[in-house]
Amino acid sequence: MKFITRNQYLDKLIRLQNTPDIKVITGVRRCGKSILLKQFKEYLIDNDNNVNIIDIDLQDLDNEYLLDYHELHKYVMANYLKDKHNVLLIDEVQLCNKFELCINSLHAKNLFDIYITGSNAFLLSSDLATLFTGRVISVEVFPFSYKEYLQYYQKEDNFEQMLDEYLKTGGMPGVLTFNDNKDKLSYLSDVYKIILLRDLVDKYKIRNKNELDKVSRFMLDNIGNLLSPNNICNVLNHDKCKITRKTVKKFISYFENSFMFYKVSRYDLKGKKYLINNEKYYLVDIGFKYAINGIKSIDYGRNLENVVYLELLRRGYEVYVGKLYQKEIDFVAIKNDEKIYIQVCDYLDNPETFKREYSSLLAIKDAYPKMIIARTHHDTYLYEGIKIVDIARWLVK
Repeated sequence: MKFITRNQYLDKLIRLQNTPDIKVITGVRRCGKSILLKQFKEYLIDNDNNVNIIDIDLQDLDNEYLLDYHELHKYVMANYLKDKHNVLLIDEVQLCNKFELCINSLHAKNLFDIYITGSNAFLLSSDLATLFTGRVISVEVFPFSYKEYLQYYQKEDNFEQMLDEYLKTGGMPGVLTFNDNKDKLSYLSDVYKIILLRDLVDKYKIRNKNELDKVSRFMLDNIGNLLSPNNICNVLNHDKCKITRKTVKKFISYFENSFMFYKVSRYDLKGKKYLINNEKYYLVDIGFKYAINGIKSIDYGRNLENVVYLELLRRGYEVYVGKLYQKEIDFVAIKNDEKIYIQVCDYLDNPETFKREYSSLLAIKDAYPKMIIARTHHDTYLYEGIKIVDIARWLVK
């Protein structure tokens, strides 16, 4: 199997070395967390002559006895070496019952630099503060960016030609091992069903799997649209699926916790306040949409919007949907003192489409940068102070 070095995440783990925090590698199932941990181990071996690595894969049957937290604790302590830099790496930590008791005890001893990964449904960002008594730093891993996708295929020079394929099958690392698109979508379907019908059902003791499936399919079909538990509930009830608003709201929170969907809140640019009704939701990987709901009608505009949103998260931005009177700004991206207003669309060839996109941005009167990201197939140019940026070039820069 072919691997690439994911420098963005590896560099962050390297920066976090020797901090007293518990480092938790999170992200959607099968996004490459275990491989990242292995690559970090290789880095330590190559760069630290005084390192003592205690590396435990709890999926390995040889380590089955370590699924008891007392045994895990005993094993780690037995492998501690005085006067060494002791690094503890545990993959799939949730397989050990009451693992948090073991990790908290080890952390309290101040003997180990601790890094762990776990299944997304059992080691949620929302659970970390209650699971661990020490300070936790979460390193969230995403599926392959478009730049990583090109790197994997060694097609960096074909960044325009490869984009359509990426928009159909996405960047989950396991997908890239298949050649046939049907096999890719079948793999994604299996992963999606494991997350929904096994992980979430097991963690939250969900009885009605059919309701869970219907809510998820509706959200897949409405990526980038304004949604609320009320309108989802109304549509599903109209289709003779009896479900309450409370249940829909609960299911949406489960999808967010599993890193499958990301909620984007709306921000009123004039009133300077967050709006509590109708948020947008984007998928962790666009390939899941077509694996589950089919590719009969591909909405490239929404796909591009989803890809841009995920890329902004990778680049460290907080992202909101902007509202100004009756106009909507696709994304308001904020990082430290930087703010960018962004519109995303497929093509700008139609004058009406172009006007719709730039008029929303021109209505904003502050001096922060404004940008339209589309398939222009050209270098960046300016229109009325707005940057017009080719999406393929933006994704690989």
